[in-house]
Order: sequence, then C-alpha cells, then structure tokens
Amino acid sequence: MTLTELRYIVTLAQEQHFGRAAERCYVSQPTLSIAVKKLEDELGIALFERSKTAVRVTPLGEKVVHQAQKVLEETDSIKSIAQQGKDQLSSPLRVGAIYTIGPYLFPHLVPAMQKLAPQMPLYIEESFTETLRGKLRRGELDAIIIALPFNEPDVLTRALYDEPFMMLLPKNHPLTQQKGKLELGQLADTQMLLLGEGHCFRDQVLEACPTLTQAMQEQHTVTEGSSLETIRMMVASGLGTSVIPFTATGGSLDSSLVETREFKSPQPMRTVAVAWRASFPRPKAIDALVEAISQCQVTGDVNAA
Repeated sequence: MTLTELRYIVTLAQEQHFGRAAERCYVSQPTLSIAVKKLEDELGIALFERSKTAVRVTPLGEKVVHQAQKVLEETDSIKSIAQQGKDQLSSPLRVGAIYTIGPYLFPHLVPAMQKLAPQMPLYIEESFTETLRGKLRRGELDAIIIALPFNEPDVLTRALYDEPFMMLLPKNHPLTQQKGKLELGQLADTQMLLLGEGHCFRDQVLEACPTLTQAMQEQHTVTEGSSLETIRMMVASGLGTSVIPFTATGGSLDSSLVETREFKSPQPMRTVAVAWRASFPRPKAIDALVEAISQCQVTGDVNAA
C-alpha cells in the first residue's frame, strides 16, 4: 500500500469516473485502474462497484477512502512541519457556504481576505448543508460556513456571529401599520413564502414558530421559493410575507416595495459558524478566514467568537 494508491482511490471516489480521476492524477487510465485493483487485491475487498456507466464506492470502500483521506492530510501535515517557515496563507483556500449565507457574506469576505491574506485566493462554492458536509468530509472543500447545530465526526466548528431573523412585508400590508416589533405568532395569520425542502433556514423558521407549521398543515398558507432573492421579489410583488435572515434584507431591490420589521424578544436568530476537518494541515488559514469574516460586519453587530 502506497500513498500514491491512496491518492488514486480518494480521487476516484470523488470523480466516480476512471478517466477523470486519471486526468486529475496525471496518469493514464490503465495505470490508475491497475493500481486500484492492486490495492483491492492487497486488502482483499472491493472498494468500488464498476459498471459501463458509473463507478461507485462500496460501503466498506467508503470507510477505507475516508481513512485514506485522513492519512493523506496527516502526510501533508508532516510536510508542513518539515518545511518550517512555509507560509500557510500562500495557497488557495476552498470555502463553501450554504445558499442563505454565501450570496450575502462572500461579497464582503473576498475583499476582506484580499487585505488580510493577499496570497491566499478563495475558491468559493454555495450549496445545501448536506452537500457541503460531504465535500468537507471528502477533502473537496477546506472549510464550510453553515448554521449551527452542525455535528460531524473529526470536524471542528467555531461560531462566527449571531444573525437575527426579520419579517419581510410588502408595502401596504396590514402589519406595516402596526407600531413596534411583531409577534412570532402573527406569522400563522399571513400568506407566508418559505424556502423549499432541503434548506436549513426553512427548518429554522418553522422551529422558531411552531404555529406556522400547524397553519401549513391546516390551511396550506405557504408558498415555496427556490432562493431568498426569489422570495424577496415575490414579497415585493405583493404575493405574501416572509421571514429572512438579516443579511438578506439589503440588495438592489427597491426599498419602497417592501418593509422589514423586527420580532419581539426572544428574537429568533441563527448562529453562523465555520467548520473544518480536525486534520486540516493549515490552521493559520482557518484563523485568517475567521478574522476576515469578523471584519465584514455582515449583520451590523457581529459578535466574533
């Protein structure tokens, strides 16, 4: 068993295609295929299921690939120790964020990181929490920005800031005439627009207002949108109201079309955090990412951890 073979199976697990994996490893497809088969024979198990159209990791193979990824990262750590003085901020950092954070944080984060670590460009990606979880676990991303709680073996998390939820109302909505902050219970009496299944922010809104869940079951008063920006546009058109995170209240939408209102205490909110593998060999890069985010002041009152 060699480190090269471990790199082959990790890459093949990511690509699920021998040709693409071989290209990434800078070898011919037969070379990669022979090496993978040699490792399978040595271990006495099948790491991959092969067909004419796809390559899939077996359940046991997934455990082996996960361990191989950890071994490769530990190897990188050894190299980093051996090359003391090597700048951990001199190579790209691959950062993912959930859909309800990325579009509002990244425009602030990129210039902040350029000032703080100009030699460390960011590869950025937006997706669902579960997709980002898998990419972090497989080493395809170095860090992900998500909402707590987030639990994953061998992964560290650090809280970044608390972000309050806001009520978004179309102009001339009856609730805009009410003075002061709104009650969460009032959500159940409005035509609500929420993100579709798979978005953790949807679950957080429903958890904050249980009566809204009951209203959905009894009255079907909820319309779903594919993104927060789509929802903001529908609210502006007068289709209904919504609950959105504070960072989504800005943007290019004509402010005369909508109003945002705060909720009474206890105000619903989410804790935004960064997660990274415990074995990631560039802790200074994570520290720089956290510092850059703390400088963004995305919520107007960021409480950096």
